[in-house]
Amino acid sequence: MAPSKQEEGHPSRRQSRGSRVRRVEQPVPLTEREITQRVPLTNPDGRLNRDAVGWTRTPLITTDGIGRGRMGRGRVGRGRNKRWEYWGVITPTHVVALVLSDIDYAAVHGIWVLDRRTGEEVSHDAIGIGGRSATLPGTLGAGPSRARTRKVRIDLDEIDGGTRLRAEGERVRVDITAHRPPGHESLGVVVPWTDRLFQYTVKDVARPAAGALWVDGVEYDVPADESWAVLDHGRGRWPYSMHWNWGAGSGRTDRRVVGIQVGGKWTDGTGTCENSLLVDGRLTKISEELVWRYDTDDWMAPWRVYGDAVDLTFTPFHLKRSVTDLKVFSSRTHQCFGHWSGRVRDESGEWVHLADLVGWAEDVRNRW
Repeated sequence: MAPSKQEEGHPSRRQSRGSRVRRVEQPVPLTEREITQRVPLTNPDGRLNRDAVGWTRTPLITTDGIGRGRMGRGRVGRGRNKRWEYWGVITPTHVVALVLSDIDYAAVHGIWVLDRRTGEEVSHDAIGIGGRSATLPGTLGAGPSRARTRKVRIDLDEIDGGTRLRAEGERVRVDITAHRPPGHESLGVVVPWTDRLFQYTVKDVARPAAGALWVDGVEYDVPADESWAVLDHGRGRWPYSMHWNWGAGSGRTDRRVVGIQVGGKWTDGTGTCENSLLVDGRLTKISEELVWRYDTDDWMAPWRVYGDAVDLTFTPFHLKRSVTDLKVFSSRTHQCFGHWSGRVRDESGEWVHLADLVGWAEDVRNRW
């Protein structure tokens, strides 16, 4: 995923150094504005367009001012421009993650596959100087996304009724379609740290997935009605040091398609957050900073995420640890895959119960 203000910068939410469990004292209610018309993320001078700050049900934010080329304003925010597409797909037998990104001074791409039955992981990673190996549209849906390296090839294409995800590495090949049912909504949020540093994220959960993947030449089905895809789309200009939580889950409860999206730390203190509930394609925005509790000495212990409108437990079945240290760029990730259960209040005020939604929860610290 993408990111947060560091915990040290928020004394009211600071945990003691000796605590094993990350704590936020209480949920913080927010007042957020829904955006219903298309608006550019940046002004002509490259700074944040304050009219873009808010949340959306469909992708309405134009982000052509971020990144490379004439519209990207080259020198504006040099080194701070971050653009990426992350897709996570969970099937009854496997987990697939695709990363395609340009973080200004480097391109970071990856294919990762987990066999849920055996616990075996297969990963193909590529980091290149500059962004020449990445092709990313200025705005979501405005064109294809491509990664081209010796180790990793990724193609993301918008097609009629969905997005086609293709990837290839030495041991892995992926060809999956993330369908977009009619009326399906997704959460978009603009997070303003300052007029020079800001982020637009789209979190699109509970996308029905179908297709196939191959590991060491063996084909595995990605069965429709049992597989789910989640998109994390990001465009923005970031502070150098970041810490965040992200959680997502998708599935069926009581014959309804349900998706949950929760995040924390990186949005704290900005007046915005990335929390939402999706039921049969309809989005409910959850406008509060949530409490995250988990044990950093035992990542596989149950996690709790809660607030006034959220009461969730996440039970992991697999931990993915990732550490990258290239001096200028470093990352430490603990991403657990598992099941979400609990309840969330929808926009009508009714509690929606969730049972065993498959997904993930993560703790990430980046210097980038």
